[in-house]
Amino acid sequence: MEEPGMKTKRELYRDTQKGKIAGVCAGIADYFGWEVWLVRILFVSAVLLAGGPFFVVAYIAAWFILDKKPNAVDHRHQYFNFKSKNWQEGADEDDKTVEVKAKVWQAGEPPKQAFHDIKRRFEHLEGRLRRMETYVTSPEYQLNREISRL
Repeated sequence: MEEPGMKTKRELYRDTQKGKIAGVCAGIADYFGWEVWLVRILFVSAVLLAGGPFFVVAYIAAWFILDKKPNAVDHRHQYFNFKSKNWQEGADEDDKTVEVKAKVWQAGEPPKQAFHDIKRRFEHLEGRLRRMETYVTSPEYQLNREISRL
């Protein structure tokens, strides 16, 4: 666990999942915390206005030099499926963090969209909690508990 105020070491990767050609602009956007469209506009503007061949060669060089971004770790956990009455393994979408952007060029979600995402996650968790409470207070749970004790 990192301490508050400590910055994590970021590395520059090519993000081929968000990229259009090789993921170089998407990787740069991810590294600086900007929107991908902004980096693409800056790159195209630099090619057209500043020095086309230099930036094209730099892009191709970055394509070969930068590693692909490693796949995100799939946080899987066990959960109790109340319909089939057994434990199953699955990915938890509620573990994802919501990043709210303060400025237009920053990466993340607009505040209104972030609010709706968080609200949806809480509704999902509330539904799971209600199903859990229903099962724990049911006679079936009590019977299973008594059988397990034997």
